[in-house]
Amino acid sequence: MPISHAIWRVGEKPEALPQGRLASEQLLEQMIVRDPSILSSEWLLIGQQESTGHGGRIDLLAIAPDGSLVLIELKRDRTPREIAAQALDYASWVENLGPEKIAQIYQRFSGGRNLDEAFHERFGSELEEDSLNQSHQIIIVAAELDAATERIIGYLNARDIAINVVFFQVFEYGGDQLLSRAWLIDPGETQANVVTTARGKHANEPWNGEYYVSYGPSSARSWEDARKFGFIDASGGPWYIRTLSLLSPGDRIWVKTQAGYVGVGEVTEEVCAMGEFMVETPNGEKPVLDVLTFADRYRSDAEDPERAACFVRVRWIDTVPEADAMSEVGLFGNQNSVCRPTAAKWRHTVDRLKTHFPKWQE
Repeated sequence: MPISHAIWRVGEKPEALPQGRLASEQLLEQMIVRDPSILSSEWLLIGQQESTGHGGRIDLLAIAPDGSLVLIELKRDRTPREIAAQALDYASWVENLGPEKIAQIYQRFSGGRNLDEAFHERFGSELEEDSLNQSHQIIIVAAELDAATERIIGYLNARDIAINVVFFQVFEYGGDQLLSRAWLIDPGETQANVVTTARGKHANEPWNGEYYVSYGPSSARSWEDARKFGFIDASGGPWYIRTLSLLSPGDRIWVKTQAGYVGVGEVTEEVCAMGEFMVETPNGEKPVLDVLTFADRYRSDAEDPERAACFVRVRWIDTVPEADAMSEVGLFGNQNSVCRPTAAKWRHTVDRLKTHFPKWQE
């Protein structure tokens, strides 16, 4: 069903604003480059108008906090179904980009800056070469989408291909033009699919039904709090928070901090907003903000609905302090707060974790 937006001027008699049209695709591209939050506040732009070497040019290229790449194709007007095929063709080129090539793309885009430094400045963490471009997603930007393209996008998503559409429409107001944005598919669903596009000959295996959880950094949240009061949480923006919604009561999770794997547990409740989450203490039930080690940091984001922490209650089956975390070469790792890994490495990781956490079945 095609997405349609409309904007009304508020008054005694609501007045619909007339639709307009951008002068060119280049104008939209320039706006996004100047302010990437128009598209997403969670990516770092690293390339523009990059040649694929076989007759095509990628409009924009970005990187996400987990090192995955985001291919962005812009169309000012209605998008024909051929754009989906074009985007998939470009994605086959993006998939094979190595660390050196990606660094060169960013240097051209940024006027010589270092990608490692820019990544750390933007996301507050180190860019690890092993995680760089292990997966990717495709974002098509358009004013409209024809029915055939919408069917293709839905078909690909149902098969775990991370592809989505952002709709931009222009409205006239006085002498100004206003820009609106809407997503075809919840970005959280696309983000969940990104992990399943991991590269490698044996990358895709049937998911084993167990979830990976990244919990940290330790300077911002306390694993001992989570262990003591029975929860995991995420904050700092939709990219970190939205994957918590993948979890349902009864799901098994394996938790990794910066030190390594620290526990296995079972989800007992759906995701809950910070202001509504209560924990049991020796003095009775209390709001979670009353007991957190880094409560001041959590409060600083509390008024921002996009950054405020969300919590998931967990019954811990077997845990260890961070000082005793399990860390070995070859274990699965990812910056997403929650994911459903399909990499062969995940099967190996779970097999190893079951030897370190012997109570995992209880």
